[in-house]
Amino acid sequence: MTMNLTEARSARFAQAALRIMTGLLFLEHGSAKLFGFPATPNAGPGFLSLGWFQAILEFGGGLLIALGLFTRPVAFVLCGDMAVAYFMAHAPKNFFPVVNGGDAAILYCFIFLTLAVTGAGALSLDGARK
Repeated sequence: MTMNLTEARSARFAQAALRIMTGLLFLEHGSAKLFGFPATPNAGPGFLSLGWFQAILEFGGGLLIALGLFTRPVAFVLCGDMAVAYFMAHAPKNFFPVVNGGDAAILYCFIFLTLAVTGAGALSLDGARK
């Protein structure tokens, strides 16, 4: 099955919407940990702790993904990051993601894997640099 030009263009914009929203949501996790905004009941991580490095990846990686800058390598790193986060923080609690709270980590992992393979889509700084 082949895609016509309209379908291909629509797919690139849908991909961009997924990339931008994922990046902004991921950035928000890092912002809450690093800057306390938006405020969450959890305390921020200690400086140079594993949680601090995670917050840096979330904030910086989320920003780069939202902008569509270095999308493939950043998404590849974040995919691995979310896989490690799931198996370190969530899987030991329970086998089922809905019980262990790891469903978001799994979704992020696979969205980042998709972006690493497919690229940024439309409306990206990667596209503007070409």
